[in-house]
Amino acid sequence: MRIVLGDYPHTRAVKELPGHEFIEFKPLPPAFARMVRTLEFDVCEIALATYLQARDYGVPVTLLPVVMIGGTHHRSLTRLPDAPALAPGDLPGRRVGVRSYSQTTGLWVRGLLREEYGVNAADVTWVTTEEPHVAQYTEPPYVERSAAEKVGDLLKAGDVAAAVLGPRAAGGQGAGLVPLIEDAEAAGRAWVERHGTIPVNHVVVVRNAVLDEEPKAVDALYAALKEATAGAEPPVAAGWSEPLAKALEIGGRYAAEQELVRTPVDVAEIERGAARWSD
Repeated sequence: MRIVLGDYPHTRAVKELPGHEFIEFKPLPPAFARMVRTLEFDVCEIALATYLQARDYGVPVTLLPVVMIGGTHHRSLTRLPDAPALAPGDLPGRRVGVRSYSQTTGLWVRGLLREEYGVNAADVTWVTTEEPHVAQYTEPPYVERSAAEKVGDLLKAGDVAAAVLGPRAAGGQGAGLVPLIEDAEAAGRAWVERHGTIPVNHVVVVRNAVLDEEPKAVDALYAALKEATAGAEPPVAAGWSEPLAKALEIGGRYAAEQELVRTPVDVAEIERGAARWSD
């Protein structure tokens, strides 16, 4: 199989499996678009929002119940350190930068903004630097595309009041930025306690045709991922679980509220598709 997985401690041993072609992407997100647009790979790690949108538009892939990365995102909503103080509740009517409106970090940030601060997605103009991975998706009218290359550039140019930057950008273009949410770590822990799950960012999908034609190969890959993720820090894990179901339910609800998907996300249907890998 042709397989795309990110570079993590829990994937290094998996990539030593014989008989497969493991394709490396740095950065990883361009692989997501190629997977959902052309089915270029047999198995591919993709962002949760990309999976939900691909499913919504009938892209023939099945979720492997494997969480590759995740975490809370209260610290992902940022501003320049020398900018005027800005609270999350002040965002209606303002412009906020985000790599793509369908970026999963943005999905989780907009969800917490609505839940905790009463700020709806449509209350803000979302300024993006990249298009969605799923080509069929049309962004809502409160989304704009910028010619800037990076979200951090939007902040520095004064084009946005705040920016959504994922954890991997924190040490790069996000270095030195200040979270809008005070005591973001404590707020993230409170979110997890309230919801009984941790936000999921990346999952794994398999082409339906490959699953039909080579089920044993897919099962063997899943088994290797399950062994490799055993003992990893949550939410990284393999296997259907209540926390995964809750993360899919909440993420799916957020996606519908934010006009990322057209129809409600049926978690029970996703679980039925992944039943062969249930413990």
